[in-house]
Amino acid sequence: MTAVPEPHRGWTFLTNHARVLAAIADDPSARVRDIAARCRVTERAVQRIISDLEQDGYLSHTRDGRSNTYRIEPDRVLRHPAEAGLPVASLLSRLVQDEAHRTREAEAQPHRAGVLPTR
Repeated sequence: MTAVPEPHRGWTFLTNHARVLAAIADDPSARVRDIAARCRVTERAVQRIISDLEQDGYLSHTRDGRSNTYRIEPDRVLRHPAEAGLPVASLLSRLVQDEAHRTREAEAQPHRAGVLPTR
C-alpha cells in the first residue's frame, strides 16, 4: 500500500484538478496510484477529481481489462471567467512541456538544496 503524501500547507498556483489533468495528459494510461504519487495527493482524491472532470466533460475513459485509458477533451474551455474561451489544450501543453523539461533537468544535474534552476 502506498503511503499518503505529506499534506501541503499554504496556497499554490495550480489546483489538484489541474495537476491530475496534466498527469493524465502526460500518460493517458497512468494508474490512479501513479497519478496520486506524481500529484502528491491521495488515491481517493485522484478518484474524486477524475469523477469531477468526467462529469463536466473534460475527461472520459475506456476500460481495457483492469486498466483505464483516459481521453482529454482538448477543446473544452477552462471554467474560470478570467480564462473564458481558453481551451484546456493550451493549458495542458504548457504544463506537460514544463514537467518534461523539469524531469530532464533533474536527471541531468544533482539536486542542490536551496538552489533554484535558472531558465
